[in-house]
Amino acid sequence: MSSLRHRRYGLSALAVPVTALLATVAGCSANDDSPAAAVPSPDAAVTKLCRDLDRALPQKVDGLSRTDPRPASALTAGWGSPAIILRCGVPRPAAMDDPEADGAEIDGVGWLLQKQGDGSFRFTTTLRRAYVEVTIPADRTDRGVAPLVDLAPAVKKTIPEGIAD
Repeated sequence: MSSLRHRRYGLSALAVPVTALLATVAGCSANDDSPAAAVPSPDAAVTKLCRDLDRALPQKVDGLSRTDPRPASALTAGWGSPAIILRCGVPRPAAMDDPEADGAEIDGVGWLLQKQGDGSFRFTTTLRRAYVEVTIPADRTDRGVAPLVDLAPAVKKTIPEGIAD
């Protein structure tokens, strides 16, 4: 994990650059009428952390009501439609080995940033005992990192700092 270029930013310093970056794909949209998400299959210790996270997650993220994806699982959560999707217990992304990978810290939680081919963005926690992935659909990227700000307190409370693997 030490190879990931990790920068610390306060929310105000990060909001404008990330919002500008994410806004470039705001016009794209995906048809996501019924949210679905693959359920991760972590070991028992990580599953326990993820269940604790599920109980601590907010009912609203970026003003969107919680609408969990199918299949129902304590390892996944969603908000809105098209949905912001959270998956807990995902494998460590290979991009964390890339010294040029983009990372940021938002309200005390480190995140790896990956732009996806469909214009969405995937954020994965860094330096936590479980990897938590949040995908923001392309047509919701105009709000920048607001979803991560809403999720940070639950992540900090339930997923201890450390190395997951």
